[in-house]
Amino acid sequence: MIVNIIIIVIYSIALLLIFIYALAQLNLLFNYISAKKKQTKSPKLNLSNPDEVPFVTIQLPVFNELYVMERLLKNIALIDYPKDKLEIQVLDDSTDETVASTALRIQILKDQGLDISHITRTSRHGFKAGALKEGLTIAKGELIAIFDADFLPKKDWLKRTIPYFKDADIGVVQTRWAHLNRNYSILTKIQAFALDAHFTLEQVGRNSKGHFINFNGTAGVWRKTCIIDAGNWEGDTLTEDLDLSYRAQLKNWKFKYLENVETPAELPVVISAARSQQFRWNKGGAENFRKMMWKVLKSKNISSKTKLHGVLHLLNSTMFLNVFIVAVLSIPMLYIKNEYEHLKPYFYVMSFFVVSTIIFFVCYWVMYKNTYGKSFKNFIQYTVLFFTFFSIAMGFSLHNSIAVIEGHLGKRSDFVRTPKFNISTITDTWKGNKYLKKNLSVNIIFEGLLMLYFAFGMYSAFVVGDSGGDFGLFPFHLMLFLGFGFVFFKSLISKV
Repeated sequence: MIVNIIIIVIYSIALLLIFIYALAQLNLLFNYISAKKKQTKSPKLNLSNPDEVPFVTIQLPVFNELYVMERLLKNIALIDYPKDKLEIQVLDDSTDETVASTALRIQILKDQGLDISHITRTSRHGFKAGALKEGLTIAKGELIAIFDADFLPKKDWLKRTIPYFKDADIGVVQTRWAHLNRNYSILTKIQAFALDAHFTLEQVGRNSKGHFINFNGTAGVWRKTCIIDAGNWEGDTLTEDLDLSYRAQLKNWKFKYLENVETPAELPVVISAARSQQFRWNKGGAENFRKMMWKVLKSKNISSKTKLHGVLHLLNSTMFLNVFIVAVLSIPMLYIKNEYEHLKPYFYVMSFFVVSTIIFFVCYWVMYKNTYGKSFKNFIQYTVLFFTFFSIAMGFSLHNSIAVIEGHLGKRSDFVRTPKFNISTITDTWKGNKYLKKNLSVNIIFEGLLMLYFAFGMYSAFVVGDSGGDFGLFPFHLMLFLGFGFVFFKSLISKV
């Protein structure tokens, strides 16, 4: 009986935390709708006036990017901005043959009159944060634009972002990510779906009310004095972008998010690449919760509501742990429910928490219909995509929960970059990418076992109770079975 009580308590707490997070998302939805109705005008620099044109440094932090370096440099050379007010830094930490080939391409661009430098280091100390910090010490620009290797800004990108620095309190301008290969596979579709929710609902919802938002590591511009005032780049977490964002906003710097400015990028097409990216993001989020939570709560310059949204923002990745707990305990809870008749009222109350799923469904639908339209056909497509996304996201919950636990416990690990592929059409292939690891993680085996575990959960629906079964959790277990099955088999295939 004690074990059953422990299970019920842990299960209930995890459900409650998910519900609180869902309510926060609902609040962001109201903020988002309000912001879309009320478009505010910001003061802007007049770039046609040479006296108002600020010097900009573009930083390109790269590491072993064999497949995308040529594309990156060709694209960045097309940026339309006064040449005498622009420099480009290629912050190259590569350890393979790309160092030499990149140097040759940079020399060609130099010969064409571009102010571009190739900066290499003898060690990867601090990883991406270390490279950005070292480049900053010699950067000429008062504004610093940053692009990862798989991002392809349009040539008018600077002219659409730089004007917002007319406001001296603006420390960062962040743009929305677009996706070069959204429709490549189910995996890229659900990644795009999740990122679209973040870059519409969450970023707009937070920014419109002055809550903490984050620079997303790329496709944004920093004011150099903001970076220095906030304490500069630090490499003690895996998400240095989130870390510096919070430190800057605690120093009262304002962030400007531009939903209408898209920066196209390539999504990971192989599940092993998506796994490494997810692990870094989720562990880094937990690390930043450890690092920043008390600083946020103790700050005297921000409202209680902003503090609450900030803490929940820092706990974003921890939701995977709560989802995993609810998933694993849902099967013993099914048996507890049918064994103890006097607990039936508790389970009626717990069923209320299906509202969390409804809230997420509504929030993401608003985001989706604003982009694709609200026709019945689009609603059906959205519904299929939503439940596909939720299933696969739950299939990642073990992997991401391990990342979160490591982050909260302070276990350090290296910054593992996401392999790039230069893939934008369905006919392109990722086979033969030299950066993909072939070793099989033990986590994949556990994901296969969890697939079988939730198959048992579906079977249990038919055998519990005295009145022909209990199918209340059957859809949940079906989604978990499909999600873990997808992650398990895709992970095996990617190792072949």
